[in-house]
Amino acid sequence: QVRLIESGGGSVQTGASLTLSCQVSGRTLSQFSMGWFRQAPGKEREFVAVSARIQGISLYATPVKGRYTITRDNDKNTVTLQMNSLKPDDTAVYYCGASSNYHTTTSTDYEFWGQGTVVTVFS
Repeated sequence: QVRLIESGGGSVQTGASLTLSCQVSGRTLSQFSMGWFRQAPGKEREFVAVSARIQGISLYATPVKGRYTITRDNDKNTVTLQMNSLKPDDTAVYYCGASSNYHTTTSTDYEFWGQGTVVTVFS
């Protein structure tokens, strides 16, 4: 059974940084593309970033490009999302997902999800 557990959320001021982590168990990380999505209150879940199974390939949503960095450690079965220069619009529940598909940005392509971690950015 594949399990994903996110951690690292919190409440921060505008301009601050947070680091989210996703620990994967049950299968090796190298079998998956790993994505981060977020869902703000009253909105659809949206793509944030994805790290492909092939090391070094990452994609980012336009609103976070240049501020967020996704990294993966296949040995530790962990994916990290470093978030800098946070804005109130970044406030959301952040979800980690695992996909067998080729670094997809579509949430329905992800077979496994974590429970989410809350990020709140206040001005």
